[in-house]
Amino acid sequence: MTARIAIFPGSFDPFTNGHLETVQRASRLFDKVIIAIMTNTAKQPLFQSAEKLALITTATQSLSNVQAVVQSNELTVDFAKSQGAQFILRGIRNVKDFEYERDIAAMNQVQAAEIETVFLLAAKRYAFLSSSLIKEVAKFGGDISTLVPPNVAQALQRKFQQEEG
Repeated sequence: MTARIAIFPGSFDPFTNGHLETVQRASRLFDKVIIAIMTNTAKQPLFQSAEKLALITTATQSLSNVQAVVQSNELTVDFAKSQGAQFILRGIRNVKDFEYERDIAAMNQVQAAEIETVFLLAAKRYAFLSSSLIKEVAKFGGDISTLVPPNVAQALQRKFQQEEG
């Protein structure tokens, strides 16, 4: 039987507990989950790719079938093929996410019909979370300890202290 491999692409700037919860659930559904750290050209990142890789690797270290990698600049479906993945995993928080992700999934089907997109609904406690919102709250010293893994909270605190200092 072929291993069920899923990729979970995103910019993860920063990696939140919503992302982590999706990865934890996916790790029970798939034989291997590859977190593909991508660059969002429309945004200025807070963390560099190598920092994101280290943060995500630490946050997911208890999940033996999860691996984080930095994706090169290529189509997600091409990256999935290069990894032997049959699935693209996407988290859905709300209707807006669904409509956006549905269109991307349709385009991915045109590009690679053999790769299926799987949507996981966000847990209710994380449905409001976004990386942008986390950065905004962290920048002004708000409590994000229940919203991101501990190592990410520490990294955010260091980043914003450096900006001030």
